[in-house]
Formats: sequence, structure tokens, C-alpha cells
Amino acid sequence: MKRTSISILAGFLLLTACGTEKGIEIHSAWMRPAAQGENGAVYFVIHNHSSTADELVGASSNIAEAVEMHESMLAGADVMQMHEVASVPLDAFAEIEFTPGGLHMMLVGLKLGIAVGDEIEVILHFRNFEDIRIMVPVRETAAPDQVH
Repeated sequence: MKRTSISILAGFLLLTACGTEKGIEIHSAWMRPAAQGENGAVYFVIHNHSSTADELVGASSNIAEAVEMHESMLAGADVMQMHEVASVPLDAFAEIEFTPGGLHMMLVGLKLGIAVGDEIEVILHFRNFEDIRIMVPVRETAAPDQVH
């Protein structure tokens, strides 16, 4: 009986260890359609599953002339201002949302038009963690399960 209990406990510990996320995860990515030559914005959530802090230092995509990190902020009662940010700190075990009206990746000078149903690739660059390639679906709004 004791041997069976130990075997069950060991199996449970192995299964829970396999399900644990590690490193940095990107999820809930999306963007709105945009015409060639215009700018587009990419939204997503970064989750750092690590006990080590890191920093998002940039991004790239072959469909845009440049990719910049921007933050929109309310200035006064009714004026929204957007400014570029050089990097985004990512504390240990933190989750950061890139959302309309907040942080977002700006695709500057789109080389082609992006329509609903398309999917584009963006590569996120971190100070310490390896680059992460994400596929970003194009839709009019965030998916219902992505609305917070």
C-alpha cells in the first residue's frame, strides 16, 4: 500500500511539473485591418512565468518599414496622446497587456494591405530572453475571450 501511494504521488508531481509554464509567453494577439502605406497597431498579452525580470526592447516585422512600441495616455479630461517608449520592463511573474488606448506595437509604413482574416508575423525582442515569433490574426475587434 505504501509503495502504491508513493507511486501515485510521484506520478502526480511529474504531471504537475510538466504543465507548469516557463519563460515568457505571448497570448491573445490581434490587430485591426489597415491599408498599405498606413500604420497598424498590434495588441497582445505578455506573461513572464519566470522568477527573473526581463525587458521587451523592441520588435520587428517584414510587413512594415519599422515597428515601434507606443503608449497612449489620457492628457487632461478628453485628449489622448501617444508617445514612443524605448522598452517595457517585465517583472518576474508579471503580466502586461498591450491594448487599444494603452501600450501597443505600432507597425509603421505597412508594405501591404492587411485585411480581416489575414495573419501577420511579428518578432518580439527581449533583453535576456530569446526572440519570440508570434502570429497575429487580423480582426475588427479582440476575440470575445480576449476582452478583459
